[in-house]
Amino acid sequence: MPYSSSSAQHAAYVLAVRLRKVRNDAGLTGRDLAALAGWHPSKVSRIENARRAPSAADVRVWCGRCGVPDQAGDLVASLEAIEGMFVQWREMERTGLKAAQESVIPTWERTRHFRIYSSQLIPGPLQTAVYIEALLTSLMHRRGLPDDIEEAVQIRVDKQHIIHDGGRRIAVILEESVLRQPVGGVDVMAAQLGHLLSVSVLPSISLGIIPLGVDRSEIWPTEGFFMFDEAEVTVELVSGHLTITQPHEIGMYADAFTKLAALAVHGKAARALITAAVADLDDAPNERR
Repeated sequence: MPYSSSSAQHAAYVLAVRLRKVRNDAGLTGRDLAALAGWHPSKVSRIENARRAPSAADVRVWCGRCGVPDQAGDLVASLEAIEGMFVQWREMERTGLKAAQESVIPTWERTRHFRIYSSQLIPGPLQTAVYIEALLTSLMHRRGLPDDIEEAVQIRVDKQHIIHDGGRRIAVILEESVLRQPVGGVDVMAAQLGHLLSVSVLPSISLGIIPLGVDRSEIWPTEGFFMFDEAEVTVELVSGHLTITQPHEIGMYADAFTKLAALAVHGKAARALITAAVADLDDAPNERR
């Protein structure tokens, strides 16, 4: 199984090094271990060079043939953590959108400082119900998912209590283009922008918008991401959901967020961009309503 993130690749390499050390400590060559395990000789080399992911059974056999079966549990746990870093959409949503929405509730509930950057959509905590419905309906049709839109929308709306709870900080940076990409038609988008104006003044919310035309020499638009305290970053890709837990990579996203925030306007200037986007929607009579 190929790994689909730098975090997963790094963790896989660390696991490979640990497995190599187990073999070396046992005084076995790669061919020795392969013969004892009944494997093709190349399998050991590919695992030790992180070109092939071992299965949990492989790890247990590896440790058993090297005389340290007690180490298998810890190594299998590391393997399972690697496999959990990247989840394909079809796996996350195989039982419907409702379950996918529920799966992130524990992370949202324990987080006190959210940092959210979006270059495509209004992010979840700031969405209206009809905007959510338009997004999830599109996902349902595109991915051929069961129709549980009503339940999924309600769960996402319920999660938004975090913006009203004391003790939380939610910093959001949007590209201005997000304001000008109607989702669900003009009326839905106009209501969404009006809601964005309303929530932008909440004490828990810090909203920044990066204007079109600003010099991007320092940092380009990038993939959207959520930071949950200093513990985790999630990134939504075309093919799946990426979870980052490596401290050095979390630091990279924190640095990117700081640079993006420095390009953004806040307060009255941000609200003026939203108001301008609403006015432009009102001047588009031929758009779908």
